[in-house]
Amino acid sequence: MTEPTVRTFLYGSYMNLNILGNMRVRPSHVEVARLRGFDIRIAPHANLIVSERDLVYGILVSVTHHDLDRLYGRTEAVLGSAYHAEGVLVETLDGSWRPAMCYISHTMRPSTPSADYVASVVEAALQHGFPAWYVDRISRHTSDE
Repeated sequence: MTEPTVRTFLYGSYMNLNILGNMRVRPSHVEVARLRGFDIRIAPHANLIVSERDLVYGILVSVTHHDLDRLYGRTEAVLGSAYHAEGVLVETLDGSWRPAMCYISHTMRPSTPSADYVASVVEAALQHGFPAWYVDRISRHTSDE
């Protein structure tokens, strides 16, 4: 029997399909999507903050609950801050709206991200064809904003 999948919006280093593969996560579906009402912060890891004027690009994937546990189950122990699932409504590039899960940390202590981490997010954004202005927005997290 096939394990059920969950639509999940990924916006940080997990957008990099090589990183997902290294973690033995292989989404059954991947498409670019936008999440309105949030902005991305990378300090030291990607996270979302509420913002009426901004939007975040990412990918909408279909993964199993086991996959989500593999990705987010140990974030507090490994990264120092827990990410929790929240329901969101994302817009795909064809203008369709889809409900999805999205993982956000409310306990992350801000610090400077590593250049390698930011580069992995930028690489994923380029792979998925995100707009140049958004790729630039992500890349600026390595310097003072």
